[in-house]
Amino acid sequence: MAQATDDSSNTTPMPQLRPDEMRGLAHRLRARAQSVLLRHQPEQHRDLLAAAGLIEHLADLSVEILASAAAIDRLARLLRIAGGA
Repeated sequence: MAQATDDSSNTTPMPQLRPDEMRGLAHRLRARAQSVLLRHQPEQHRDLLAAAGLIEHLADLSVEILASAAAIDRLARLLRIAGGA
């Protein structure tokens, strides 16, 4: 019997991309969608543009989450210093 793990997928875990790396990937996907080769394949063209847009949105959300986490961490530190938590 297979050993249970915390990861529910059978895929090899990939390192997480930073927001700037996500934007780079989105840029490359958008460039590929605009290439001469894919202009004549509308379904792939649309799929790549949609994927690029989703990745850019994910990068924006990641930045927001990281900024919020940093602000919450600073607030928690200030509360500890002030004796409030």
